[in-house]
Amino acid sequence: MTERVVLAYSGGLDTSVAIGWIAEETGAEVIAVAVDVGQGGEDLDVIRKRALACGAVEAEVADAKDEFAEEYCLPAIKANALYMDRYPLVSALSRPTIVKHLVAAAKKHGATTVAHGCTGKGNDQVRFEAGISSLAPDLKCIAPVRDYAMTRDKAIAFCEAKGLPIATTKKSPYSIDQNVFGRAVETGFLEDIWNAPIEDVYDYTANPATPRDADEVVITFEAGVPVAIDGKPVTVLQAIQQLNERAGAQGIGRIDMVEDRLVGIKSREIYEAPGAIALITAHQELENVTVERELARYKRQVEQRWSELVYDGLWFSPLKRALDGFIAEANEHVTGDIRMTLHGGRAVVTGRKSAKSLYDFNLATYDTGDTFDQSLSKGFIEIFGLSSKIAAKRDLV
Repeated sequence: MTERVVLAYSGGLDTSVAIGWIAEETGAEVIAVAVDVGQGGEDLDVIRKRALACGAVEAEVADAKDEFAEEYCLPAIKANALYMDRYPLVSALSRPTIVKHLVAAAKKHGATTVAHGCTGKGNDQVRFEAGISSLAPDLKCIAPVRDYAMTRDKAIAFCEAKGLPIATTKKSPYSIDQNVFGRAVETGFLEDIWNAPIEDVYDYTANPATPRDADEVVITFEAGVPVAIDGKPVTVLQAIQQLNERAGAQGIGRIDMVEDRLVGIKSREIYEAPGAIALITAHQELENVTVERELARYKRQVEQRWSELVYDGLWFSPLKRALDGFIAEANEHVTGDIRMTLHGGRAVVTGRKSAKSLYDFNLATYDTGDTFDQSLSKGFIEIFGLSSKIAAKRDLV
């Protein structure tokens, strides 16, 4: 029986060439699997037909936009997930979504191997292969670009020699990955970290320096889930899409950073994530109102570790699953409205309202009606600072 390989297929040059390349190198039949996580571009049926025309024995396409938003982006919002305190895990979140579809296709078609188009320098190779091994330890993984040194020049030559139905002439100066949660841009002149990004790098966001009227938005959450925008019910996908448009129009969500890759190198990345940044900003502020102090302090530590695990490709790991339970519990009371002004590249919170609020006006006010008993503070401070006071006396000797 001929072996079968399931290939993560994008419809572009590299993965189109990989279909025939894998068949020649391994003698296996190739099943192409394309997953729509809101990256835009070509119609899924066009991509499916191209895969077949390039030699795939079968091709599957999956509209996973809602799945991606609800099962992957939403946990990141609840976790206020920002790798290195800045990056909302745009690409890292999409990989486990794709992995689940690849593994399902491998089981359906009796494939022994899963292939992807990642290089040997990036994080995505780890995210794909660690995810696949967690869900299906028996499956093998190959990466033609990495394992067979499939350079772009070789890919173009292969494409032309085989007469594959894909354009090979136009090449963006950038490496771009995008989905509904955001867009990642790297390489080209951006590899010189002294070079400032130019406007043609951006697509999801308008120039924040352009004068325009501000946009006020109210986001409603229930137990950490965005359920309405300006009072109108939305799905998680619709919340991201609408805020991509509105926050993006104000230039919100542009990130230029040098990040620590899992493989040990530092890499300069440009990100655009207007909806993600707006939603995380609103969610963080609602937590400030509704989450008890010690829980909130500890959750910030969990958020950092959760973000690192997801960035490192360990979405399906035991620790990640355990932290998911903590984060879900911490979001139990994160219910209410956050009003924000979107303008000049910033999402600024201007109002908070929650039936689950821990903010007590009568305790907080300095005016008449203050219910905080200030006479208790003197003794509290004496006891609170006692251990430091004792140590200080010793150290002065």
